[in-house]
Amino acid sequence: MKISVQKLIVIGLVILSAGLLIGWFIFSGSTSVKNLSADDHSHTEVINGETVWTCSMHPQIRQGESGQCPICGMDLIPLEEDEGDGIDPMAISMSPTAMQLASVATAQAGSLRPVKNIQLNGKVQEDERLVYSQTSHFPGRIEKLMVNFTGEYVKKGQPIAYLYSPELVTAQEELFEAYKIREKQPNLYKAAREKLKNWKLEEAQIDAVINTGEAKDEFPINADHSGYVIAKNINLGDHVKAGQAIYEIADLSQVWILFDVYESDLPWVSKGDSVYFTVASLPGKTYEGKLDFIDPVINPQTRVAQARVVVKNIDKNLKPEMFASGLIKAELEKRKDQLIIPESSVLWTGKRSVVYVKTSEGKGLHFKMREVVLGPSLEDSYIVESGLMAGEEIAVSGAFSIDAAAQLSGKPSMMAPEGGAAMIGHNHGELNQSSSQMDHSKPLMSEQLKVNKFDQTYASDPKFQGQLQAVFNAYLPVKDALIQSDAKTASQEAENLQATIDKVNMKFVKGEGHIEWMKDLEVLQEATEGIVRESDIEKARMMLSPLSDQLYHSLKKFKVKIEGYRQFCPMAKNNQGAFWLSNSEKIMNPYFGDAMLTCGEVTEDLN
Repeated sequence: MKISVQKLIVIGLVILSAGLLIGWFIFSGSTSVKNLSADDHSHTEVINGETVWTCSMHPQIRQGESGQCPICGMDLIPLEEDEGDGIDPMAISMSPTAMQLASVATAQAGSLRPVKNIQLNGKVQEDERLVYSQTSHFPGRIEKLMVNFTGEYVKKGQPIAYLYSPELVTAQEELFEAYKIREKQPNLYKAAREKLKNWKLEEAQIDAVINTGEAKDEFPINADHSGYVIAKNINLGDHVKAGQAIYEIADLSQVWILFDVYESDLPWVSKGDSVYFTVASLPGKTYEGKLDFIDPVINPQTRVAQARVVVKNIDKNLKPEMFASGLIKAELEKRKDQLIIPESSVLWTGKRSVVYVKTSEGKGLHFKMREVVLGPSLEDSYIVESGLMAGEEIAVSGAFSIDAAAQLSGKPSMMAPEGGAAMIGHNHGELNQSSSQMDHSKPLMSEQLKVNKFDQTYASDPKFQGQLQAVFNAYLPVKDALIQSDAKTASQEAENLQATIDKVNMKFVKGEGHIEWMKDLEVLQEATEGIVRESDIEKARMMLSPLSDQLYHSLKKFKVKIEGYRQFCPMAKNNQGAFWLSNSEKIMNPYFGDAMLTCGEVTEDLN
């Protein structure tokens, strides 16, 4: 039986309509979706048949469609559904996507030999044992100068000046008379020769005087040592006394490198340690030496002790007053095979130090805060005294992001060790939160967070860089008020700094740089708020340290160009040392004011 094409089309439409009708009857009454197996779905949370989208940095955002975060402008991600039973309620869950966006990385804590890299700054100096005073051995008047300027090289025995000496003329006349009766009075003749020899005349010179039979008016002063003239103490026509120093001569075939060792580094430095150092004016060359001497007395002004390295200088390339940068790799012999973790993994709460430990409970990725006791700092890592075991996996980057998620979830965090949601205030361009709304019952973040070292740069809009330049300019009056020991003015200027920080538009920076700025912003806001509300000048000064450190790292990581300097005082913060930023190379210490106004040094030119 033949069926026309028209009939086939009609039959197909009927079947399709019937299927749609049956599906409507079956599913129309359902308002929720049954749980899918892990093999069939990726644990994405579904509500009323729609995927829920959230922001990895602002978990409070919940939307029924994809898009951008209304707070920070980041792309939204699917919300991971709750893993259910078997999960520690104190742990914070993070999806792989959230970890990637927050730059979270983990590593196992391991046992290593603790080695601390100690950076030293110093200068090349003359070896004091090879510096000589060239004196006049007899009195007289300078008639000729053979060496007329400092820096000139002289050889041992070379005539360097000629003197006219009446006393020497008289001594020659006595020699002539004694020579005539030398056979009858040999002791008198010997005494006359010895008198001239005591004035450093050589035997050949004395014999020449006897042979000529005439007293010389001028006699040369010969160099007693080879070296460079570093001081010239006489001029032509000067009268000098016997024993008077007329030149200072230094033998530079061997020199000293005098390094400054800060008080806090002295326990790590010992006589005999190897030092690797470079000299700025001799690029590409590295020298090695051993500490020959460590000053037993600390300079009361700079709080440093000098350590000495003796170096052979055969080619004379090392010149006094050259700057040198040294490195000592010090090992703690009593702490071999210690548990060591990266500095970036530690969050500081002032009295406590915490890390986030990765757990294997349930499904997905989970982190739980753990308090640790830290030993000595190893520049970019720490020795762990207690709280961790070798092999445990911890967050080595992005710990701040995990902590922020824990705060928003009301779980234990560095700001709230017992749990409880914490208000986190950011300005993201459209949303401005007044500093007066901040919760002052909690410790300042600046007291809690040790700023990570700058190790990466991020691209940002020139408008964003200009706004950070404005933050730097607003920071300077705060620093200046602390120099003047004026807490009231510092508080007022800090309010202006707050307003400038609030104007920074986060939407001008994207991706990982966006996350980095969120971390930086928290510290800048908290430290500035600390100065605003402090009437005690010393407490306000303590807040300048984290503010300065964070601002420096923010300017560097976002490649903001400023005309300024980074300066350091080793005595600030109870001799722990602290940095600050300045637009002047002159040292004006904001941590001590008039008490020690010039204590410190320039560590980096930011121009």
